[in-house]
Amino acid sequence: MISNESIQKVLNHTDIVEVIGHFISVKKRGANYIANCPFHNEKTPSFNINPAKGIFKCFGCGKGGDAVAFIEEHEKFSFVEAVRWLADFYKIELEETAPSESYVAQQQVEESLRIVNEFAANYFHDILLQHEEGQNIGGSYFTERGFTKDTIAKFRLGYSLDQWDAFVQAATAKGYSPELLEKAGLIKVKPERTFDNYRGRVIFPIFGNTGKVLGFGARILKKNDKAPKYVNTPENELYVKNRVLYGLYQARKAINDKQECYLVEGYTDVISLHQAGIENVVASSGTSLTTGQLKLIGHLTKNLTILYDGDAAGIKAALRGLDMALEENFIVKLVLLPEGEDPDSFVQKNGSSAFETYIKEQKKDVIDFMMELGLKEAQNDPFKKSGLVNEIAESISKIDKTKNLGLQLHYIKEAAQKLGVEEEAFVGIVNNFIRDKVKQQQRTEATKTTEPQDAYFNPDDLSVTQEASLNLFQKEYKEEWQLIKMLIEYGSKPYAETGTVADYFYENIDIASFENALAHDIAMAYYQYWSEKKEHPALQFFVNHPMKSIKEKVVDLIQVEHQPSENWLKKFNIELPIPEELYEEDVKSSFAYFKLKLLKRYLLENLEQLKNCTAPEEIEKLIRTNLLLKQQEKELMNIVIVR
Repeated sequence: MISNESIQKVLNHTDIVEVIGHFISVKKRGANYIANCPFHNEKTPSFNINPAKGIFKCFGCGKGGDAVAFIEEHEKFSFVEAVRWLADFYKIELEETAPSESYVAQQQVEESLRIVNEFAANYFHDILLQHEEGQNIGGSYFTERGFTKDTIAKFRLGYSLDQWDAFVQAATAKGYSPELLEKAGLIKVKPERTFDNYRGRVIFPIFGNTGKVLGFGARILKKNDKAPKYVNTPENELYVKNRVLYGLYQARKAINDKQECYLVEGYTDVISLHQAGIENVVASSGTSLTTGQLKLIGHLTKNLTILYDGDAAGIKAALRGLDMALEENFIVKLVLLPEGEDPDSFVQKNGSSAFETYIKEQKKDVIDFMMELGLKEAQNDPFKKSGLVNEIAESISKIDKTKNLGLQLHYIKEAAQKLGVEEEAFVGIVNNFIRDKVKQQQRTEATKTTEPQDAYFNPDDLSVTQEASLNLFQKEYKEEWQLIKMLIEYGSKPYAETGTVADYFYENIDIASFENALAHDIAMAYYQYWSEKKEHPALQFFVNHPMKSIKEKVVDLIQVEHQPSENWLKKFNIELPIPEELYEEDVKSSFAYFKLKLLKRYLLENLEQLKNCTAPEEIEKLIRTNLLLKQQEKELMNIVIVR
């Protein structure tokens, strides 16, 4: 594990312009730099680099962060991998902290498995290319599938000799122990003999995100009713099936560029599509889609298109597993290929252009697909139809309405219409499933003391426009965010003669009154750091914060899209003020705006009480309060600065 001191040393040495300039062309504009964003297609530069603050921000796609975040996003690295890359870039030697004995033991096993897997992958690949049996049997199979030499090399395909212990002998001769080889799934150790697990099979290495071999899939070529068609690596410290997708290493750039992932079932489907130039494709390798696999895809895109080659009736059970994709906020589409075709055969027969056209024309939303399939099966059977209504409602309830309210509204309206049920009644069924989910969360999260936020869908939402409904979940909280911005940028600066901006902030602002939970969390993070370290947190504390939501929001707050041109001074002899020099006025205005917002809320409450009050004495008190609030409002209005 990398020590915190080493990480900080790397961050201190990192020049964000130099790092980003290593990957893309950047151009100086004023104090900052601009470029065409590498994360989305654009002709006009909207990618901004602020060297003074050490951050970047794209005002087109919204991505932003520091140099580590750029490396993470551009290279699809983890945080640790990105830090190691930067350390290598700047020739900084990293110090490793002393990890626990159990962690060291696991790391040693994982590294041993990586080494033996690499040896095995090279061995099988060499047998395929250079051994007579490998060329005649394995090579012929891949040639029949239409795979070229480049494709075979890209996926490091191989062949295991049809002999009992050819691999065993080669591996043990290199010093690999039978125990390690068996843990890797490469051999079987029996009392009577030790033998190769993949003998007589073609080999499909399975890669991790960094290109290291995690395991193997092996397909038998001879007809053998007693042997399984495929043998896969058993789960071990390195290979965990529900966190692996075949072809992801080769596909990740294309998935990120196209912002869509095709999911197929088999190895050869992935390989054929890649060879045809359709590279944004991965395979679940015959297993049901898991949350771990979805998270791997979700790092790259939230648009998932699943290609099925079975008949529609046989797919129904598999569809139920896609609810987890909706829970993970994926936009899920389904495509049913023509009968008798799979992605491999279809693209081999028709070519990539016809394949892409078919996908585009046949793509359907998962809910629409489920309804179409269910209605065809139910026909006029009221019991089957009732069951279908519940299935669809349960799937729709999985959609997080705070993130995808428009999509949930769309499905509710469409499902009610197609299923022939009253919209309000259907909303009630969706609500029941949401209530059940909330109750389950309450039971499993018993340690939480606060009541969960109301997740129920309000039928009144359907009477307003979609835009208005979205606004219920998209308040801007401008005054709160302006205060947070002042705290982060100027917290350590002197203010109000008695202390710092942070002193004044925590003495005069009750952060419990913040309506936005993230704003509250950032204010708390600042205060906790300040209390524990006895110093104000630097900007990098937030930009490198472990909570992704905090990192992204802070970058949004402090990055400015438009900078004043240097030409104002050069051409017109007009000297522009430096923002930092005006911070006191900015801070004063920000506090006033926030207090004004609270004051307006109190005025509304006061007017509501006056409207409902009948007692003369109470009315008099409320009027006096109203006059006092208005006087305070007038004073604050004289302070605020129009921006």
